[in-house]
Amino acid sequence: MGRILTFAYGLAAYCAFFGTILYTIGFVSGFGVPKTIDTGQSSPIGEALIVNILLLSLFAVQHSAMARKPFKRWLEQFIPSVIERSTYVFFSSLALILLFWQWRPISAVVWQVSEPTLATALIGLSLFGWLLVFASTFLISHFELFGLRQVVLNLTGQRPAEPQFRTPLLYKIVRHPLYLGFVIAMWATPVMTAGHLLFAVGTTAYILAGIALEERDLIALFGEEYKRYRQRVPMLVPFLRKQNLDRAEQAAKDSANPKVC
Repeated sequence: MGRILTFAYGLAAYCAFFGTILYTIGFVSGFGVPKTIDTGQSSPIGEALIVNILLLSLFAVQHSAMARKPFKRWLEQFIPSVIERSTYVFFSSLALILLFWQWRPISAVVWQVSEPTLATALIGLSLFGWLLVFASTFLISHFELFGLRQVVLNLTGQRPAEPQFRTPLLYKIVRHPLYLGFVIAMWATPVMTAGHLLFAVGTTAYILAGIALEERDLIALFGEEYKRYRQRVPMLVPFLRKQNLDRAEQAAKDSANPKVC
C-alpha cells in the first residue's frame, strides 16, 4: 500500500509539472491560455514591479533552496526519500501557478517587430527554445528529473542505479542546453513589453545563479571528470569555448615565434 501511495503521489506531482510547463509556454508566448504575461488586471507601475519581483524571487528561492543537499537531508526526515524529487517538482509547480495567478502585466512596449516574416521567425525561435528544453530533459532522464522514475522503481521493488556522468548529443555542444532553451524561449518575441522584459531578465538572472550552484554540486558529485568537461564545453553559448581556446593557442604560438620587422 505504501508503494502504491508513493507512486500515486509521484504521478500526481508529474502531472502537475506537465500541466504547469504547458501553461508556461502559453503564458510567455501569449496564446492558448486564459492569462498571459501581458494580460490580466492592470495595477500601478510601482505595485506591479514590487509584486512581480516578489513572485520571481519566491520561485527562485524555492527552486534553489529545495534543490540543495542540506535541505534534501532535512526534508527526508519527514518524507520517504523516494518522493523527495516529486515533492520538489510539486512545490515548484505551485510556485509557478502562484506566479501566473498574481502576475501584474506592464504593457509599455520595449520593442515591436511589425514585419510579418521576421515576427513569425521570432515566434518560431521561441517555440524552438521550448523544444530544446524538452529534448534536453529526454537526453538525460526526463522521468527521473521530474521524480516519476523514482516512484516507479519503488513500486516494482527495484533500486535506482548510481548516477553516471554522461554528455549525450546537445550536452557535447553546451553544458546546459535545457537552460539555453529557456533563455531563447523567454527572449525571442516579436513584442517585448516591460512586463515580459522583467520576466526575461529575472529568469535569466536566476538561470545564471542556478548554474553556478548546480555546477558546484556536479563537481562535488563527479569531481575531476566534470571539471575537465567544464573546461572543454561552453556553458550556454555553443562553440564559444572552442573559439577562445583557438585564440589562446594562436596567441601562445605568436608569442613563442615573434616576428622580426
